Amino acid sequence: MAWQIRFGGASRAQLALCTRQLATLVKAGMPLLRALRTVSDQLEPGLLRQVFSGVAQDVEAGVKLSEALARFPRWFPPYYVNMVRAGEVGGLLDEILLRLADLLEKQQRLRERVKGALMYPAFVLFAAGAILIILMVFVVPTFIGMFSELGSALPLPTRVLVGVAELVRHWWVAVLAACVGLGFLLRFLAGTEGGRRALERALYHAPIIGPLVQQLLIARFARTFGTLLASGVPILSALDTVRSTVTNVVVDEALEDVSRSLKIGESLARPMELSNVFPPLVSRMVALGEETGQLDKMLVQLAATYEEQVEVQLAGLTQLLEPVLIVTVGGIVGFIVIAMFLPLLSLTKLLG
Repeated sequence: MAWQIRFGGASRAQLALCTRQLATLVKAGMPLLRALRTVSDQLEPGLLRQVFSGVAQDVEAGVKLSEALARFPRWFPPYYVNMVRAGEVGGLLDEILLRLADLLEKQQRLRERVKGALMYPAFVLFAAGAILIILMVFVVPTFIGMFSELGSALPLPTRVLVGVAELVRHWWVAVLAACVGLGFLLRFLAGTEGGRRALERALYHAPIIGPLVQQLLIARFARTFGTLLASGVPILSALDTVRSTVTNVVVDEALEDVSRSLKIGESLARPMELSNVFPPLVSRMVALGEETGQLDKMLVQLAATYEEQVEVQLAGLTQLLEPVLIVTVGGIVGFIVIAMFLPLLSLTKLLG
């Protein structure tokens, strides 16, 4: 029985936990159907519980586990289904499920580290924006009334500040509508094929964030590809599955060239080296893995290396952003303070 459930996406942390529980139960000798129902029963009422209950009903009806999982593509990505299928063929379902749990947990940890590193700059920007809006809406208008009573020419910084404050006060609805409209426009463009590809290319080659994006993509590629190969998935099928998990058109096009080369009997490392997308370390490690017959282990080692580099670069980026944000916000607030008090200083000198 296939359940048709629509939802936004899966919680990887929950999915990793359920996968590990299922692997532990199967490894302990519990029949698959009973293990699925056990995992389903211990979940809180919600979509994930419905999904595992639906998978259990399909398995009870005689459907293979991989086929039952494939009916819920938003919860179980292609690499998940392919690894389970390889485990069913090789009789190593418990080991495959453990590898899947490890893969999901490492992906989740890396994602949480990226989010955690970006939370502080986002909070600082939000707080700075709120402070500036309060100054422009409540503080600066008080001084504007005082300036109008002076009747003398205002300094240039004060005139600039007054103009910005008047813009915020009288045109804030238009400015807000323009920002919202720009956001919807960018989202619409990102939803089109051409816009999405252009955005992904720009992000991949961006000056500061680009290297971090490249390392994240390589880490995801190596971790998923190595896990699939270690699970017994054929190399071409594993490569096609990895392409479906890569979220950048630059890497996807490079992997497409690699797949074409493999189909005509060429090695994996050579087209990766010619693509100018993968660093020399990646192509050389892949070549060494092909020579020694340990490609899966080399890819997993590569993934660990690049995941460490991502953490180091995230820490460096956070340390760089902190003083930049502080200096920028301090400079803006300082400009506002100076612009508000310059006319008062001029008036004081005149009276003196």
